Amino acid sequence: MKPNLAETCLTTTLTCDGAMGTQLIARGMRMGECGMAWNADRPDDIIAVHRAYREAGCRLITSNSFGGTRAMLARHGKAEMVAEWNRLAARLAAEAAGPEGWAIGDVGPFGDFLEPMGDTTVAELEDIFREQITALVEGGADAILVETMSDPGELAAGVRAAKAVAKLPVIATFTFQKSAGGFRTMMGTLAGDAIRAAYDAGADIAGTNCGTNLSLDDYLELGKEIVAAAAGRATILQPNAGAPKDIDGVIHYDATPADMAALARKLRDCGISIVGGCCGTTPAHLAAIATA
Repeated sequence: MKPNLAETCLTTTLTCDGAMGTQLIARGMRMGECGMAWNADRPDDIIAVHRAYREAGCRLITSNSFGGTRAMLARHGKAEMVAEWNRLAARLAAEAAGPEGWAIGDVGPFGDFLEPMGDTTVAELEDIFREQITALVEGGADAILVETMSDPGELAAGVRAAKAVAKLPVIATFTFQKSAGGFRTMMGTLAGDAIRAAYDAGADIAGTNCGTNLSLDDYLELGKEIVAAAAGRATILQPNAGAPKDIDGVIHYDATPADMAALARKLRDCGISIVGGCCGTTPAHLAAIATA
């Protein structure tokens, strides 16, 4: 039986993997294509990405299921594939993670707003999340990641759904942007308030992934705020490889593996429990982070 992830990362700094989307695009995924279909149609590519991150030193391997709710799959006309594709996603991640790693069942935003801004009720959203998370658990997920959230209400619904499905550690991450008043979600929630809301909802580990035009220095500043709000609880930070730049219509991320390694050491020293990557990061970046 694997050790409990939430307990382990309180005493050991762990490395999470990086951007699945970045790697699938490099393998030919087209804009607007349903990346989850690759779990069934191109499983060798998915397992190759997972194994590259595992070989780089990542002990947390995230399933290819970011857009795996029925709400998101319906946009591709594939709502009926929720169970099959999420089980496959978790199974592939678990295979790559192995006995010394953890397969993380990935749950992204459902793609709309809760009432009163949208038409979806909290109860409906929890049902949407439970459906996906049930399949991820059936596929072998060791923990659930509710990520890239902007609305504390949506994140809380995802955490509650995960806790209702299985007694597994739940990781919850927001995405932030920097404003004159500090780091906020798109919905305007300050970083400290958002992180405390994640723990209040039942998350075992909370933090951030991605970010809007944040520099590596910004991520370090944000990391310190997350640690302060966590008050001794486990934390996670998955930065992009620097702020994105549009060069002739192509998005580039300039941070080198050495840059990310330097940031990882600072994040470890300020108290972040799990360091990973997001947009623009590659196995080379994560290998440098793991070594650091």
